[in-house]
Amino acid sequence: MPAAYEKLRFLLVDDNQHMRAIVAAILKGVGVRQIRDAADGAEALQVLRDWRPDIAIVDFKMSPLDGVRFTHLVRNAPDSVDPYLPIIMLTGFAERHRVFEARDAGVTEVVVKPVTVRSLLDRINTVVYHPRPFIRSSTYFGPCRRRRNDPSHKGPFRRSGEAHALVDTIEI
Repeated sequence: MPAAYEKLRFLLVDDNQHMRAIVAAILKGVGVRQIRDAADGAEALQVLRDWRPDIAIVDFKMSPLDGVRFTHLVRNAPDSVDPYLPIIMLTGFAERHRVFEARDAGVTEVVVKPVTVRSLLDRINTVVYHPRPFIRSSTYFGPCRRRRNDPSHKGPFRRSGEAHALVDTIEI
C-alpha cells in the first residue's frame, strides 16, 4: 500500500504544531511525499486556492476558523475549489454531539485523539478505497452519512412506514 500513498497529497490543518508534526511523521512513514500544513481553517482555505490536496486532515477546535466551519465552507461556499475533498476530522472531542456536528458539516471520517498509526491509516484507506457517494439535500451536502447498505431494502424510504425522503433520514 505505501506505493499508493506516495502519490497522495495531504493538507494538515491543526493549530498545534506538534500535532501537525506527529501526523506528518505518520504519513511520511508510510510513503507520503507531498504534505502541506496550515495552522487554522482560514489559512487552509488559502492553501486550497494555490494547491489541490487529495485529502485534508483537520483539527476540530482552532481559531479563528475551526475545522467544522472549514468543512462547511469547503462543501458549500460558492467559490469552493473542491467541495468533494475528503476531509478527515482529527479531534480530542469524542462526545456524540461533537461527532454529529462534524458529520453534519460534511466531514468524511473522524479520528479521535490520541491518534494512532492504525486509526489514521484505517480512515485514509476508507476514503481512498471505499469512498462514500455524496448527497445533496436542502440542508446538507457531503458524503452519505449512512454506513450500511441493506440489500433487502426496497424503495425510497429506509424503514417501512417512514414518511421522510431518503436524504432526510441518513444516519452515521
